[in-house]
Amino acid sequence: MEYLTLKWIHVLSSTVLFGTGIGSAYYLLAATLTRDARSTARVAGLVVRADWLFTATTAVLQPLTGWWMLHRLQMPWSTPWVAASVGCYVAAIACWLPVVWMQMRMHRLAREAAALGAPLPRRYWRLFALWVLLGAVAFVLFLLIFWMMVTRQVPWAPAGGV
Repeated sequence: MEYLTLKWIHVLSSTVLFGTGIGSAYYLLAATLTRDARSTARVAGLVVRADWLFTATTAVLQPLTGWWMLHRLQMPWSTPWVAASVGCYVAAIACWLPVVWMQMRMHRLAREAAALGAPLPRRYWRLFALWVLLGAVAFVLFLLIFWMMVTRQVPWAPAGGV
């Protein structure tokens, strides 16, 4: 029963992590593309809060529940799909950390522009382009992780070799 509870928490938290990321990305992208500094500032503020409330907590829960399940199953970290999943997770979180900083900065820039009645500044658009790039990389990494968790295979390994 303990293992099933851990697995349920792991799956639920991965759903919240991925879902919050997709939802936040969609709304910030949509708000930014309106080019309206006021709506962009409002949405960026909500995205920053959602990241701290949902993404940060589940980003911590994922490795904890994963480690605990591996321990309960006595499965080694060197199992190819486990090692590859962990590597992808570390890379995805490495993309997310600067994204959080960028979102806070983008929020401030949009808020300042809105207060002045000005358009979003050039610095906002540079951060936005990098935000999109890092978000796309993290998205692909999370898709790979989901695939490996479900199939227990490494997609780039030879068929039957892992």
